[in-house]
Amino acid sequence: MEVCILPLGEVEGQILAFLNEKLSKIFGSARILGRSEIPEHAFNHLRMQYNSTVILYSLPIPSRCDVVLAVLDADIYAEGLNFVFGEAELGGRRAIISLFRLKWGVTEAKEAEEKLKERALKEAVHEIGHVLGLSHCPNRRCVMHFSNSLLDTDIKSWRFCEKCLRKLARKGLNLEDA
Repeated sequence: MEVCILPLGEVEGQILAFLNEKLSKIFGSARILGRSEIPEHAFNHLRMQYNSTVILYSLPIPSRCDVVLAVLDADIYAEGLNFVFGEAELGGRRAIISLFRLKWGVTEAKEAEEKLKERALKEAVHEIGHVLGLSHCPNRRCVMHFSNSLLDTDIKSWRFCEKCLRKLARKGLNLEDA
């Protein structure tokens, strides 16, 4: 499976490199595409945030990519929610994560960098899980557990639980060694 990471706007290169390395190990293959701009029509001037759904459905899907994961460093929301860490096309090919709120709550520089990488990986795997057809999982440690806050993200693992792994295996994806 080929995961294509699409930076939208300015995104730290070390975060992209980290995600590329980890997602390659988890899903088999990943690569970073050339940077694109965040679609301006997705910006809501009243909220001062970008609509994640508008961005999601604006994403191009290169033919050699099984999943396109857009990564941006801007505040995003979905209808009915104050903010989201990411969004995905359930059973589709597109996903998006935002680093904007994942940076919050850590003040020490070295700790902040590691925490951001960990949170970004969890959200990336979570959204790719949705693309692969998984819904939210009640297991608080499973990467597919819904994150309503950074605490939820910090508690869960970047790994799929046994139940979610079995669902992926039934779809022909064996990720148990990730």
